[in-house]
Formats: sequence, structure tokens, C-alpha cells
Amino acid sequence: MQNIHNLKVKKNDMSDLSLSEYKGKVLLIVNVASACGLTYQYEGLQELYKTYQRDGFEILGFPCNQFGAQESGTNEEIQFFCTNSYEVEFTLFDKIEVNGDNTAPIYEILKKNHPAESGSNEIEWNFTKFLVGKNGEIVKRFGPKSEPSEIKNHIEALINE
Repeated sequence: MQNIHNLKVKKNDMSDLSLSEYKGKVLLIVNVASACGLTYQYEGLQELYKTYQRDGFEILGFPCNQFGAQESGTNEEIQFFCTNSYEVEFTLFDKIEVNGDNTAPIYEILKKNHPAESGSNEIEWNFTKFLVGKNGEIVKRFGPKSEPSEIKNHIEALINE
């Protein structure tokens, strides 16, 4: 199983960030969109973040425009929307692709290590979630319709390891 800590990603201000900065933390990695029927999940994600952030939990939000063109804004517009509509405090990154020839390396690893329940490696839709343990191993994949509140027990178990 591959570890995500040796990857670099771009934050939404286009600065590079090494995921090694998250060593020792439990992560929830989510492909997000602002104009999706599931956008309301930002509220539940923010609630998870507020509840567990002090215990070593982080959410990494990766905007993606591949599903119904539901994330067409700039990084600045996305940040403004998330902050003002859902009071999002967790980190948002540069817009990426999660499927196809231009798939971001982080999503190549996530998909390879945890395919969907259907057996497909592809991301099915916005708000697919991957739970990552403290040492960077990908622990579990949750489909788009999995509510953030359904993930609480999994997060708590990893925090308490």
C-alpha cells in the first residue's frame, strides 16, 4: 500500500505543500464542488473539522470540475463561496482532475489503493471521500452519498490508535 506523505500538492494560492506536513494526523481527502446537489456536505465536513481538528484531524478539499462542470470558478471564487456559504475553515487546494489522463498524482494513489465498492478505480462523483491514517496509509473510501456524520466512528478510531 502506498503512502501519500511523499507527495506534493498545490494549495489554492498555488503554493506547494508537501503532504509530509500531515504526518501523525488523520486526514479526510475529498473532491469538492460548489454547484452540486451534494454541496451541502460542506456543512457536515466543517462540523467534523471543528470537532476533531484539535485531536490531529485535517480535511483536504480538492475542487474538481469533472462532474457536470459543477466547480467552474477560480480558486479565489471557490474559497470565497466556501468561507461565506459554509464557514469552511479546512484547507482547500488547487482545482484538479480526479479521473482521466490528467489525474492528479494524489488521486492516482487514492484510487489505486481503494477502488469503489463497484470495483471501479474511477471517482464516481463529487464528494467522494478517502480516510487516511496517521502514517499516510489510505484506510477507507466513502462514496459521494456517504454523509460526513457517517464517518465519525472511523475518524475517532484512527485518532485513538
